[in-house]
This record gives sequence, structure tokens and C-alpha cells, in this order.
Amino acid sequence: MGMTMTQKILAAHAGVRQVQAGELILASLDRVLGNDITSPVAIRAFEKLGAAKVFDTDKITMVMDHFVPNKDIKAAEQCKMCRDFCTQQQITHFYDAGRMGIEHALLPEQGLVTAGDAVIGADSHTCTYGALGAFSTGVGSTDMACGMAIGKAWFKVPSAIRINLTGRLNRFVSGKDVILHIIGKLGVDGALYRSMEFTGAGMHTLSMSDRLCIANMAIEAGAKNGIFEVDDITLTYLREHGAAEPRIYQADSDAVYEETLSIDLSAIKPTVAFPHLPENTKTFDEIGEIPVDQVVIGSCTNGRLEDLEIAAEILKGRTCAKNVRVIVIPATQQIYLDAMEKGLLRIFVESGAVVSTPTCGPCLGGYMGILAAGERAVTTTNRNFVGRMGHPESEVYLASPAVAAASAVTGRISSPEEVMNA
Repeated sequence: MGMTMTQKILAAHAGVRQVQAGELILASLDRVLGNDITSPVAIRAFEKLGAAKVFDTDKITMVMDHFVPNKDIKAAEQCKMCRDFCTQQQITHFYDAGRMGIEHALLPEQGLVTAGDAVIGADSHTCTYGALGAFSTGVGSTDMACGMAIGKAWFKVPSAIRINLTGRLNRFVSGKDVILHIIGKLGVDGALYRSMEFTGAGMHTLSMSDRLCIANMAIEAGAKNGIFEVDDITLTYLREHGAAEPRIYQADSDAVYEETLSIDLSAIKPTVAFPHLPENTKTFDEIGEIPVDQVVIGSCTNGRLEDLEIAAEILKGRTCAKNVRVIVIPATQQIYLDAMEKGLLRIFVESGAVVSTPTCGPCLGGYMGILAAGERAVTTTNRNFVGRMGHPESEVYLASPAVAAASAVTGRISSPEEVMNA
């Protein structure tokens, strides 16, 4: 019986020739990731295990990205615990204020993940690295602790959904619209504990930014992981970012897929996920007049340079609506510098937006953009659950950077075409 991409990676890391869906395996890990919220719990569990030393000081990564710069005493104490642990353990890849970025943008940028890797992270959006042809998935802090101690983790081998992409995206349509469209079709549990495997001629037309965005939100369909076939775009990205030598795993021709979904990229329209689930998607022929109070452009989903360039194209020479607070968050320090050198930050500030240091803050309702009761936000983040960005009576609408920027200009949920053609 043939294997999928994910199954081949897991088999190689378990040291066996073959695995099949539902099988329990113990697999070696290439990277273990934590952040300032999840790592303290893992550190306590690591100490409870009686472990003296991490399995490999170069394969542990901790990124202080949620409440950094620290928003309060509790955040400061959490970061101090991580800082002390990484100093004691001599962890190579510890990223604190000034060096850090949003973790799932930072690791690919730093070349810390390559094709064929097996990665766990105590953050659900660790599935982002599937864009690079890696198996990566979110785990609990206890699993992170065990991973740090022994460099291995138990997995139930997932079954798979094959997503065949054809065509090419139209202007102002991006990977965010693609994944929202897919989640709208599958539902938030439509891929539960399955691997979403992206292939097809249309896949090769997607930028790495689009792929990272799509893989990032695989978890919003319930998937164990999302993964893209490795192609020249992948290999160029890995080479440019100094990643380790890739190990390329292709699905067998007789690999078993529980379902195949065909998506014509040219038919995708700008898409918005309405409260309070990512599956509640609508296109602009279904959206009426919905005023908004806040726009956030950033996050591990859409804070990359390409995202900022699209937003700046729409905001250039325009002014954000008076009733809207607009927050732009470059996902890493390097992206911040690149955006500054390209003049994007000037465009944002002159339009009336706030530009923030890299942080996950508003995405999870932590800080840097909390909503009050009755307020609405259009955001390029990945979740819109009740109370996700603040008060439980607020509303969060998920959209692409293009839609978010257009909405910032009009003060209501708007398509990019409406603004650009005005």
C-alpha cells in the first residue's frame, strides 16, 4: 500500500519502511518549539520528569512573541522563566525582544525548518511549516517537555485529504482567500486529525507567502497538518534562507486518500469568515453593509512582506476612515526593516495606521488591539471565536490583507476592487 507525503516523513522518522493511517509510532524530532505562553508549562513538566539536559541544544527553539515587549508582571515572569531555562540549558535558538518575531514567520525566515523535517510546537499553528514540505504539528506543553527531553514524540499516523489545485489566482486574491474557501467547504472539523496534502499544477503558481498562509490555517479545518509538495519555489526559498539540506518525500501513486478536493484557483473570490467560526465564509456578492471599528494586518498568518506590500498598495495615497483604528504588525524584525526600506511604513503611518513591533498580541486578545463590547474587527489573523480578540460581545471577521486594507479605507467590510476603482 502506498504512502502519502506525511506518512513517508513519519515512517522515516520512526525508522520503519512503512506506516499506515491509525498506527501509533514513536518518531524522532528535528525541532521542538515553544513560545512565552506555552514554554513555562513545558519547563515545569520537563523538571517534573527529572530531566537534566535537553536532547539537543540546537534543536530546541523558544520565541518570546505573544506578550513581548512584556505587557504586565505575569508576562515578564513567564519570559524570565524561559530566558533562565534557555541560558541554563545553553539553547542556541532563543529569541527575545529585539531579535524575536512571530514564531511561525521567524522559523522559516531563519532557516530552522527544511523539507522532510518532523517538527512539533506547543502552538496549534505549528502546522505552518508544511509549506516547506515538512511534517509539523501543534502539541500540548507536556508533549513539548517530553520532546525537549528525549527528542521523540508519539503520533497516531493520520489519514489524508488530497487537495488538487488548478488555475491561477486573480489580482487581489491570495492564499488567505484560498484557505478560507477550503475551510468554508470542509468545515472546522472536516479534516479532523487528517493531513491536508496540497498538489496539482495550480500549487506551483502560489508564492511561498501564500503557501505558508494556507498551511498555517490547516488546523482551522481540524487537520493534524497541512503539507505542500516540494518544488523549485520551495527549494529556492530554503536555499535563500540557509536551511539544511532538504529531504524530499513525494506521495506514492497508489497513496490512499479518504477524500480528494479539487480547487480552481482562478474561481476563488475575495472571501471573509464571519463570526464566530472560520467556516462561516462569504464572498462579496453575499456581504452587505457592515461597519467596522478596527483593522489588524499582521499575525503568523498574514504578516509577511508580501502581505504588507499588498496592503500598502491599497492604502497608498488614501486615508483610513476616521472611525477605524488600523494596526499593522510586521511579523519579524527583518520584515519590519524590509518594509521600512521599501517605504511601506511611511505609507501606513501617513494613512493613519499604527505600526507595531512584531507580536501576536491582538490575535489572541492579549494586548495591542483589544475589542470592547459591540465592536467589530476585520483582521488577517486566523481565528474568530467568541471573545477571541477581546470582549465576548465583540465580533471578528477574518480576511486577506487586501480586504483588510480596503476595509480600513471605507470603514466597512469592502472588496479591494471597490477601493482601487473608486
